[in-house]
Amino acid sequence: MAGDSSDYQRGAMDISEQTATYNLIMGLTKWGSLAICVGLLFFTLLFCTTTGFLGSAAWSVVLLVLGVIFLREKPDAAH
Repeated sequence: MAGDSSDYQRGAMDISEQTATYNLIMGLTKWGSLAICVGLLFFTLLFCTTTGFLGSAAWSVVLLVLGVIFLREKPDAAH
């Protein structure tokens, strides 16, 4: 039945809720991955090396700062 008409019109639907959900999931994935990496680095250095608590914490803070710098939202270059 290729000739049936439909109320569907491509591109006419409001997708703001889907866009907001997608952005939320991507943000949670991005920042959650950074948190897991920082925790993994901290405990690996603490228990598997002679770095100690302060050295492990210092390297974890360095990773956290670099992660925040590289993962934050960039301003639009089109302006």
